[in-house]
Amino acid sequence: MKTCIIIPARYASTRYPGKPLVPITARDGTTKTLIQRSWERASQVRGVSRVVVATDDVRIREHAESFGADVVMTSETCGNGTERCAEAIASLGEDFGIFVNFQGDAPMTPPWFVEDLIEAMKKRPEVEVATPVLNCDAETFSHFVKDRSEGRVGGTTAVFDAAMRALYFSKEVLPYSDPGTHDEAHRFVYHHVGVYAYRKTALVSYPLMEKRPLEKLEGLEQLRFLENGHTVLCVPVDARGESFWELNNPVDVKRIEEHIK
Repeated sequence: MKTCIIIPARYASTRYPGKPLVPITARDGTTKTLIQRSWERASQVRGVSRVVVATDDVRIREHAESFGADVVMTSETCGNGTERCAEAIASLGEDFGIFVNFQGDAPMTPPWFVEDLIEAMKKRPEVEVATPVLNCDAETFSHFVKDRSEGRVGGTTAVFDAAMRALYFSKEVLPYSDPGTHDEAHRFVYHHVGVYAYRKTALVSYPLMEKRPLEKLEGLEQLRFLENGHTVLCVPVDARGESFWELNNPVDVKRIEEHIK
């Protein structure tokens, strides 16, 4: 069962235009763009046959090719990363059993997050879509609360049932907790890691599904699966002492630079 990682990247981000080309400086002083660091991280995932950047922008394509990335071009009409991954399939020239959507704004995503996701898909052939969830530590929870209190949309939280089937994803901090209980609240909050693994049938059918109200309101692509009756499996992952955060807003550049090795 061959696996392909697709890294969707667009220049015209609503919240952060040009985000894939933003420079990120590590502790050792090396500066690389967001898309290069994400590609390097994705390339560390074991057991993957191919890693591809999917973009609609020639600037991203030329830059990605300059550091050795495999690039496929997609149209400007793709509404989100999942649609871009679905369109990219036609340009790959080979078939895969599992496709992984590795967000181009998450260079801190540990390779084992993706490996655990792929392993869960292989063990459970009935699962169409799977995504990792990470139990919040106190620092990450404080980032969530600070962003929302200052009017920023930060990371995404996930809630799921006893069988780890997703119930909802939100840019709000869910479940809600009274401010007086924040010292313990982080133990019940799960950070949704923006990586998805799909069977081909689920991925190619996604652009044909109706875009319903919750997806539009939250701006979260995975809600299209839930609103159209599909199951999304949440796979708990272990950070192993590493910090995890995505680049959602300009303020996140410093957060990432402080932690990236």
